[in-house]
Amino acid sequence: MGLCSPEFKNFNLFIMLMMIADSGSTKTTWCMCDTHSGRKEYLLTAGINPYYQGEAEILATLEKEFGASPGEPGYLFFYGAGCTNPTVNEVLYNALGCFFQTSEIEVESDMMAAARSLCGRKAGIACILGTGSNSCSYDGEKIVQNVSPLGFVLGDEGSGGVLGKRLLADVLKKQLPETIIARFFATGVTREEIMENIYRKPFPNRYAARFTRFIHENLHEPELQNLVKQEFTAFFHRNVFQYPHVVRYRIHFTGSIAWYFQEILREVAVSLGLTVGKIVQDPIEGLVEYHLGRAFR
Repeated sequence: MGLCSPEFKNFNLFIMLMMIADSGSTKTTWCMCDTHSGRKEYLLTAGINPYYQGEAEILATLEKEFGASPGEPGYLFFYGAGCTNPTVNEVLYNALGCFFQTSEIEVESDMMAAARSLCGRKAGIACILGTGSNSCSYDGEKIVQNVSPLGFVLGDEGSGGVLGKRLLADVLKKQLPETIIARFFATGVTREEIMENIYRKPFPNRYAARFTRFIHENLHEPELQNLVKQEFTAFFHRNVFQYPHVVRYRIHFTGSIAWYFQEILREVAVSLGLTVGKIVQDPIEGLVEYHLGRAFR
């Protein structure tokens, strides 16, 4: 039973036939598509994660961000972090169905978003390198294998969270040249702040990932280049190389870390005998192309 009430039924905007959303915990990118004219409109809203939010919270977020529903889409495709099992996904089905007044809803994981966006209907290896990391083998229709990323503590090799964690550890243990350490602390960060955010506050991975900006800005330093190369190498060895016949496929990437560090990412991949395909910062355009293509078939 949904929590729909009359205030969620004030549809006063244009009717769209298809809506696609790609959501993380911090932001959601929506694309509203008219499958007849090809017209597209984009909207950026707060993140929606059913792993942390209940149905009422999700409805409140939608009402706040949209004001009123943008019409009754014929199809709604929602991809998101936390959309990993039927029980959790049911929360989203209820909230989205209530707000948008449609039962034609498909909820999938952010990994499926990456696979469909990057590979389309062709087989390949799809990877996410953002705050966290993930990967899968995709046969053109479904994910056939997924090496568990294991998260910030046990995995997430090559991610922003782990790159930042490595930098913080190397700074605090004085494993970097004094010039780099001094430059780091000149940004105003203190040891006490680091320890508080990593060990006592929620989302230490997000905090650590903030420091990838420092790494990127100082990528001319060989020590920081090596740090990034080591993490990307670990990502390939501990994840990608577990997929059978991986050298036959193109390895595609989405996410801010893949995008901003793509030169090193390509260099490491080539050194390991792998072929890199697409590298995109955000999967939404590929998802729109995938679903519009399916609509016109």
